[in-house]
Amino acid sequence: MTSELTSATTGATKGATKGAPAIHATNEARVREEICITGASLYQRGYTVGSAGNISARLDDGWLITPTDACLGRLDPADIAKVDLDGNAVSGGKPSKTLALHRGIYARNGEARGIVHTHSTHLVALTLAGVWNESDVLPPITPYYVMKVGHVPLIRYSRPGDPQVAEQIAALAGSVRAVLLERLGPVVWERSVAQASYALEELEETARLWLMTNSRPAPLSEAALEELRSVFGARW
Repeated sequence: MTSELTSATTGATKGATKGAPAIHATNEARVREEICITGASLYQRGYTVGSAGNISARLDDGWLITPTDACLGRLDPADIAKVDLDGNAVSGGKPSKTLALHRGIYARNGEARGIVHTHSTHLVALTLAGVWNESDVLPPITPYYVMKVGHVPLIRYSRPGDPQVAEQIAALAGSVRAVLLERLGPVVWERSVAQASYALEELEETARLWLMTNSRPAPLSEAALEELRSVFGARW
């Protein structure tokens, strides 16, 4: 599994470096495999449990999304649901009930080609303990959080699958790359499934650091943030 993950993520990184789209309809088999490898990696390392969470990818002729109630640690490429541009199921299992949420993000953010949603422990705990504020659930305490994640707003609790939540997230999809659902967990979108998972991991790790620090750490200074913006193009 480790070698497969390395191979898949290396390929995705090379594609991103050259400026080419990370996903094409012609690589559908590869994208199905990438979804499965990413899901297994997140599951094995405790970012999600049971049948919680979902992953999707944009194709030129529609989307791939994990089946409803599927365990991310036990995905089969053939079972990944394919949905056409009109939202009709084409192949694979029954699409996740969060399909509308994923489609809304893709509709509002043309660069997004991969979305990952998990019920990550420290991020859910953060919503229970209290976020930094509703516009930024965490302060900018590390440079990589600023560069790889950026602003993450809180979406107040609604039942899973509530269409109003999908609308709220879609409205934000063009200005941020992640949101945190109260009592449910993060939704992260990026230029590929692999990149979305990396951003999610950085977000979860920052929440862990924030929660485990008895004396809450001070945010980076405005001068430090400005340097990250000017040198790395950080969106903060």
